[in-house]
Amino acid sequence: MERTPFRTWAETAPRLVAVAAGRDAADSVIRNGQWVNVHTREILHDHDIAMAEGRIAYVGPDAAHCIGPDTEIIEANGRFMIPGLCDAHMHIESGMLTPAEFARAVIPHGTTTMFTDPHEIANVLGLEGVRMMHDEALMQPVNIFTQMPSCAPSAPGLETTGYEIGPDDVAAAMGWPGIVGLGEMMNFPGVVNGSQQMLAEIAATQNAGKTVGGHYASPDLGPAFHAYAAGGPADDHEGTSEADAIARVRQGMRAMMRLGSAWYDVESQITAVTEKGLDPRGFILCTDDCHSGTLVNDGHMNRVVRHAIACGCDPVVALQMATLNTATHFGLERELGSITPGRRADVILTSDLTTLPIEHVIARGQTVARNGKITVDCPHYAWPDHARQTVRLGPDRTATDFDIPAPEGATGVIANIIGVVENQAPTKALTATVPVRGGRVAPEELPAGADICQIALVERHRATGATVNALVSGFGYCGNMAMASTVAHDSHHMIVVGTCRENMALAANRLGAVGGGVTVFRDGQENALVELPIAGLMSDSPAQDVAAKADRLGEAMAACGCGLNNAYMQHSLLALVVIPDLRISDLGLVDVTKFELTPVIKAVQ
Repeated sequence: MERTPFRTWAETAPRLVAVAAGRDAADSVIRNGQWVNVHTREILHDHDIAMAEGRIAYVGPDAAHCIGPDTEIIEANGRFMIPGLCDAHMHIESGMLTPAEFARAVIPHGTTTMFTDPHEIANVLGLEGVRMMHDEALMQPVNIFTQMPSCAPSAPGLETTGYEIGPDDVAAAMGWPGIVGLGEMMNFPGVVNGSQQMLAEIAATQNAGKTVGGHYASPDLGPAFHAYAAGGPADDHEGTSEADAIARVRQGMRAMMRLGSAWYDVESQITAVTEKGLDPRGFILCTDDCHSGTLVNDGHMNRVVRHAIACGCDPVVALQMATLNTATHFGLERELGSITPGRRADVILTSDLTTLPIEHVIARGQTVARNGKITVDCPHYAWPDHARQTVRLGPDRTATDFDIPAPEGATGVIANIIGVVENQAPTKALTATVPVRGGRVAPEELPAGADICQIALVERHRATGATVNALVSGFGYCGNMAMASTVAHDSHHMIVVGTCRENMALAANRLGAVGGGVTVFRDGQENALVELPIAGLMSDSPAQDVAAKADRLGEAMAACGCGLNNAYMQHSLLALVVIPDLRISDLGLVDVTKFELTPVIKAVQ
């Protein structure tokens, strides 16, 4: 639970009224700043903010009447006073960090509110895992709201997860104090086809008066899209084009535009506002997602806002999309998202609205960071041992576990191949002719530069010993190497990609030994390792330490020939069987355009 229960507006109203009227002194006052009002899209010079009980009591040209002998004075010195930034859609687990360490990493970047969907841990530890994430989130000095995961598995019948989530779980979670809605409804075919389970989860959320998150990962904007919108999802972050964004806001959904470590979907959609002139109230900025290296080295929501501005968006409009629009969407406009009376006192002082240096961060009336340094504690949850012992592989893997058998007598095969697309979540469905050697498909026999290697999904929840093999293109790997990860959205089995089956076995076994994470092997030697012991997804080590290991991971991938931007994020989505075109699961190769299994080998030569 929260370290110190945060009192409601109703509970604090008598004090707020007294401070605003001058009958009581404020706890703190920010003096002489430029008030960026995201309600009116104005910048008002020479204004003060008076704060009490962690909330804003007064905003006006002179808060002298709110100041007493014990009031803390914070001099803005003419800087801009902007609302704390909100991330509308994210998965903390993708940062490789627990909620506490994620908060520690993003607070200095000005993020004071996060709307998180812990469906990663739901796939590994079920409802108990969601509760652990929820409880640690409530312990933090900033606002971390939880959306109850909707889809575990994300596509029933096409993958097997460690645990499953159903309507009863959703209904139960709606009563938890930090639950703000339903996580992204990834099973969009289920909604379109009238799945009773999916519609029951949506109904449980709507009956609780909370927000239903969307995930429509299809380019089809015809009847299927309209059926999905009719089902109740209130937003969507899977758009990649201006047409996608416009279609969503026209149907009353919010278009969430993301800039994560590897997904660059803002520039292609924000033209709906900057060029087409659509009302920006229907647009929201988010990350979905950033890994630890990005958080430590580049930023979080401040990075997204700066990018939106660089794409031609007016700075105050961009701030609206990362503050007020987000709060309004989740029914929290009267609680956060702006610098106005009664709202949580989440304020950033910055000297420039375009480059957005985050110089002073205040959350709930308390200074939490100055000049890039955190000034508060972020408490940790006591994660139990069974949450740290989730990688169950059974017997060690050998090179032969990664064989793709070829039909007898074949000298080559025409194969279906997963095509990775840089900076995009979707993949391409490719085909190519691949040689056969010794009765198995042998991509290593292709000419240099062919850029086709093996991919395997290794079952890791129940120690079945199962391994599914296929082919992938786009990473540029060369030499004898392998990369393995127990972060494999959303089923979170183990994904192994490599050019050498022996190295693939070494990488898989290494992660089994350390209890999860990401590793790169080259020529039989480990070149990088990020240990993620909690659910095989997260580390409770300091963000700086995890980021340093993530940087070495990136360097190791580059040394193996990979030139993709943040290729780890591409790697982690190869099992996400709800985003087209091709993915891999524990049941086989999945054609996500048809939501059915498809063979690796199409024809024999």
